[in-house]
Amino acid sequence: MDTSLQYLRQQIRQAADEGYALAVRGGGSKDFYGEPARPAAILDTRIHSGITAYDPDELVITAKAGTPLAEIEAALAERRQILPFEPPHFGAGATLGGAVACGLAGPGRAHFGAVRDFVLGCRLIDGCGQVLDFGGRVVKNVAGYDIHKTMAGAMGTLGVLAEVSLKVLPAPERELTLQFECSAAAARGMLHARMGQPLPLTAGF
Repeated sequence: MDTSLQYLRQQIRQAADEGYALAVRGGGSKDFYGEPARPAAILDTRIHSGITAYDPDELVITAKAGTPLAEIEAALAERRQILPFEPPHFGAGATLGGAVACGLAGPGRAHFGAVRDFVLGCRLIDGCGQVLDFGGRVVKNVAGYDIHKTMAGAMGTLGVLAEVSLKVLPAPERELTLQFECSAAAARGMLHARMGQPLPLTAGF
């Protein structure tokens, strides 16, 4: 077990023993999203970072929760692959763990799927400091209940994400961005109208 994972376990055990709350935090790019129920000490996951496995042929990547999204997307781009749920970057420090824990996806969600649809497996630390593994690193994994998928959008309430395995997709050969000058109200109206059509908001080929 690496030292960074051991450190996170120790911090969680200490909080459990002394009875204080922890707020799980990566790069802090989504601090605006959700509020702790009470004052809490920060558990910074950025210490636990790095891509641990990447198999471009199998379209699977595994990385520690504190790994910057930019690092993961750069590694995928070298092999012309992408994270299909289009995780939003609210800051340069956005991490994989934060993206999965918040469960936020881009405008292509209705067409490509949500974050949970691409989570193949995860390693988490529970409230007692135990390390638990769910799912796996293969797409055809049908053993048991998909607990790993419940971590997407759970905001760290079910455990601290330590490592995540994701299914990735080939990058589109071409992309085109359309830009319109209009008011915020008109933009919302246009968005609602397009969402009512049987076409994705984002498309690549």
